[in-house]
Amino acid sequence: MGRRVVQPFTAGQLAEALGCELHGDADVAITGVAPLESATTGDLSFLADPKHRRAALNTAASVLLVPRGDAEAFRAGGGALRATLLHQAPHVGFAEALERLFPQAPFAASVSPLSVVDPTATLSGARIDAFVQIGAQASIGAGSWIGSHCSVARGARIGVDCIIHPGVHIGPDVRLGDRCVVQSGAVIGGDGFGFQPTREGWRKVPQVGTVVIGDDVEIGANTTVDRGAIDDTVIGRGAKIDNLVQIAHNCRIGEDTAIAGCVGIAGSTVIGARCMLGGAAMVNGHLRICDDVIISGGTLVAASIDQPGRYTAAFPITEHRQWLKIAASLRRGSR
Repeated sequence: MGRRVVQPFTAGQLAEALGCELHGDADVAITGVAPLESATTGDLSFLADPKHRRAALNTAASVLLVPRGDAEAFRAGGGALRATLLHQAPHVGFAEALERLFPQAPFAASVSPLSVVDPTATLSGARIDAFVQIGAQASIGAGSWIGSHCSVARGARIGVDCIIHPGVHIGPDVRLGDRCVVQSGAVIGGDGFGFQPTREGWRKVPQVGTVVIGDDVEIGANTTVDRGAIDDTVIGRGAKIDNLVQIAHNCRIGEDTAIAGCVGIAGSTVIGARCMLGGAAMVNGHLRICDDVIISGGTLVAASIDQPGRYTAAFPITEHRQWLKIAASLRRGSR
């Protein structure tokens, strides 16, 4: 089942907007988007992975984004396919198409009378929804939107054109760059897990650092980024962080690094630029991971990594009795 578009385009208009070559009827209207298998008349779909080639050949979509090398195989004719858009990277092209077909509704700068804004806070053309609390000396950049039930603590700074979805907490002195997106339930700048054992029990160590986030960072729902104990926790420009991720105090995440859901990163770990961490990966504290490293899902990273490449420490699923045999063999081999 697909989705009806907000902003209709013809195939020719979309080809021009994406800067790609068009084969077929430039006037066919794009009225929806859908996966290859469920697309129907008026829908736009795309082929990016060769394993979906058969589905693409049989799709009922009217317009199809395909790799440039597939022009002949997907030439639009008298069947369901009316137009083909040839793109160097169809997956990227489809993302660009979605931005144009489903444009974000503009909003005017406003401050809800049901919000609580400290008189020393600076709001430069931002939209502040109901039940938002903004603390002393905080600042919100022009074009940013703070959704309902958010809290922005004292001294926090949010850049221009940011989207802070409802129910986010931004802690004291946290700094967000421009064009950041934070999904609901995220906590940015909560206390790190800092405790020292004493004879009387655990003594809390004050967390006096903050969190610094670069431009164009996205943070998923219910993700937590702890403030630094002394130094700051830093998220580099362009990083993309999924839902339910834990980033502990004093961590540093490099530019354009992507972190999938349920990853846990212990304190004072440094992760380089352009890394990718698969879902549920676990990273021990005080480690260093160099640039351009891929960590497979479910992997435990227990030592620093100083060479780019892909690293895996997860055991693929297998039938239980077979798993027991493999585990026994591994134990015997380690003796």
